Amino acid sequence: MRIISGIHKGRKIILPRNLLVRPTTDMSKESLMNILNFKYEISSIKIIDLFSGSGNLSYEFFSRGCKEVTAVEINKKCVEFIKTKSNELKLNLKVLKKDVFTFLKNTKFNYDIIFADPPYSFNMNDYEKLINVIFKKSILNKGGCLVIEHSKKISLKDQQNFYETRNYGGCCMTFFYF
Repeated sequence: MRIISGIHKGRKIILPRNLLVRPTTDMSKESLMNILNFKYEISSIKIIDLFSGSGNLSYEFFSRGCKEVTAVEINKKCVEFIKTKSNELKLNLKVLKKDVFTFLKNTKFNYDIIFADPPYSFNMNDYEKLINVIFKKSILNKGGCLVIEHSKKISLKDQQNFYETRNYGGCCMTFFYF
């Protein structure tokens, strides 16, 4: 895993073997960043990385100039890894060890971009619940974007605020705008 662009461009992040995550591929990440850079000024928006795993996308956003990124992850080993890497890279990353649904239910904050990479074991009800809570609670700012990374076996095109799905090898990213 590596940081593609920005102040930490080319920096490799070595994952411990006991960290059971599937980081977003470089190709998917680069495409996502190109899409978001076209629409947003990354340095002036608030981003949340749900189901953040290794923190891969959080590091990329910071490297590209984002000043406010929050990573939410339930796995203790992942949270410790993200905190360690964030300190090594001197990032002001806010890391929360919480269940994503509990966090979303209780948060008082709003974000410009919400990136969610839930486990591939998620079923359609889980995806619907995630999308519904984000839009019903207005956690996404007006003009904001929710991006969900998921398996090709899942289609989210019938969900509220759906915009498009992009395929990248074995995974997809679906975009929702508010």
